[in-house]
Amino acid sequence: MFFTYLRRELRRRRKAALVVASGLALGIALVIVVSSVSSGMEKAQGKVLQSLYGLGTDMTVTKAAQAQSGTGERPRFQFDARDGDSDEEQSSDRVMVQGFQTLASSTVSEVDAQQGVSDAVGGLSLQVVKVSGQFRRGEFQQDQQQGGGGGDQQGGGPGAEQSPQGRVEGGGADFDVNNYSVYGTDVTEPALGPLTSSKITSGRTFKTSETDAKVVVADTSYAKEKKLALGDTVTVKSVKYKVIGLATPDSGDAAANLYIPLKQAQTLSDSKDKVTTIYVKASDSQQIDAVKSTIQKNIDGTTVTTSADLADTVSGSLSTASDLASNVGRWLSVAVLVAAFLVAGLLTSSAVSRRVREFGTLKALGWKSGRVTRQVVGEAVVNGLVGGALGIALGLGGAYAVTAISPTLQAELGSTGGGMGGPGGGMGGPARQTASKALDVALTAPVALGTIAVAVGLAVAGGLIAGAFGGWRASRLRPADALRRVE
Repeated sequence: MFFTYLRRELRRRRKAALVVASGLALGIALVIVVSSVSSGMEKAQGKVLQSLYGLGTDMTVTKAAQAQSGTGERPRFQFDARDGDSDEEQSSDRVMVQGFQTLASSTVSEVDAQQGVSDAVGGLSLQVVKVSGQFRRGEFQQDQQQGGGGGDQQGGGPGAEQSPQGRVEGGGADFDVNNYSVYGTDVTEPALGPLTSSKITSGRTFKTSETDAKVVVADTSYAKEKKLALGDTVTVKSVKYKVIGLATPDSGDAAANLYIPLKQAQTLSDSKDKVTTIYVKASDSQQIDAVKSTIQKNIDGTTVTTSADLADTVSGSLSTASDLASNVGRWLSVAVLVAAFLVAGLLTSSAVSRRVREFGTLKALGWKSGRVTRQVVGEAVVNGLVGGALGIALGLGGAYAVTAISPTLQAELGSTGGGMGGPGGGMGGPARQTASKALDVALTAPVALGTIAVAVGLAVAGGLIAGAFGGWRASRLRPADALRRVE
């Protein structure tokens, strides 16, 4: 009898049921779209941050660079050409630690031993300044750029060639200056470190046995610029390295132009048993702040920077849109849902009032108040489920539209100071320590199964709330109400 009566009433009151279901559908669809877009924002931010700190890294440990005065020593390059040999092509490399002060390699073990740390890996960031050309006897002296020199000070990408800046003391020259970045990575720990922000697209990565091998993985953009291919050699400070792989960053800039085993980097820069950055993976991602505090407390003189700290430096349309989705979007969804539930309840209550004669007659025929109430609640729940189905369809359509359009958002990466900066001892490219860098990120709106489950729950909740309004009104009806309505 319940289902027969339910089917008849829903068919007879299709328009009223559709109004209630549509209101719920709008609120539920908005929740799905906002949740999906927020998820897409988080995914986009994750890509941006991953391009800076690498896969699997929760924080980095560094030691801030000392302030450099304008009267500091400039890099000098000695050439031996005699006056009669001035047409002879010569070159000289200067390999410098980039970004931060070095830490003892033993600090990696100290960090790894801290409570809450799952793994820790050291890396050494270097900047190579190569001067080549025709020189007479004398000494070439490069003018340092403000802010520590080397690398990508002008925002042209890591390792971009800089305009020749320098002078030759005691002679003349026709020369070029080329700056590029090199990162020494611990090949025994491939799951952490700067190379994890890129994917090997040609060749191979390092073998764990190549701890001191003369091999190099090159960034694809740098390799294209320098016309490097697998099997070619790259010479750094008279040492030849064989190109075994090409790496393409997942997003943003590469961490460095070239990657070599850590021991080789330490030898090139005369930094035996030194690192600039320690990449740390926490045992529990929910306890990152606690691990940060522990490291700072137990290891003096270090700066610990988490991905959350780095996220605070991200600005631009991605950050703005994320804030809108998280704040305005969430509260708008709540407001629309509350309004939809309230309207559904009021419409259901109003419908019951228009059915006074019907319910009064049923009570006169022996129906109990509880039976009438159950009938009203059943109708409201069905309306809620219909609204939920419509809302899920609308929400999926909206999320699909966002993904299909894939609007481009811009993430501007500000200066990180002494934190996750880049191959100069932090997370990302060397330029990110000194200048802003903009990345374009395509927005998607992935819909999780959990979101669908929440939508179904909201549909049932909306039906129950509407049924509660209608049931309360129906429970107050008396058989006499039907007689008064007839009169």
